[in-house]
Amino acid sequence: MTQPKENPNQILTVEEVAEYLKVHASTIYKLLKRHEIPAFRVGADWRFHTVQIEEWVKSRTRAPEDRG
Repeated sequence: MTQPKENPNQILTVEEVAEYLKVHASTIYKLLKRHEIPAFRVGADWRFHTVQIEEWVKSRTRAPEDRG
C-alpha cells in the first residue's frame, strides 16, 4: 500500500485503512457502524480520505503524561 504522506488526497478502501492502522478490517466496520471514523460510500463500498484518517488518528492520540 502507498503510504498516505506520498499522496495526501489518496482514497483508501476498508482493507487499506485497516492495514494502515494495523487492525483487522472488522474493526474498521465496527467503527463505521458506530459513526466513529470519517468515511463515505461509493455504491455499497466504503472509502476514506487519507487526510481525514490522519486527522482522526491525531485527534485520538493522547499526549504523554508529564511525569516530572
